Amino acid sequence: MRLLVSLLLVTLALCCYEAHAKADTRPCPHILAENFNFLFGTEKSLRKQLGIYNAPPGAPEALLKVKECTDNMSIKERVLVSLALVIPFSFMH
Repeated sequence: MRLLVSLLLVTLALCCYEAHAKADTRPCPHILAENFNFLFGTEKSLRKQLGIYNAPPGAPEALLKVKECTDNMSIKERVLVSLALVIPFSFMH
């Protein structure tokens, strides 16, 4: 099951890379800020950030539960995850 989900995500990433219509391959600054806050910020700062969205009840708590797991990761592992989240797919054109 895990392999199937991984393959699905890779397939979607490779097949849907054209969703980035801009010629600029730099990631959106808001996405970078959200990813940084999730991986390196505090629970309080993440709650504040989540407050700007009209999320359904339970969604912020679920994200905070995942944050508890990432908080147990080493800084080196978090940096690797943050780098993986912003890889541009411009090489596929």
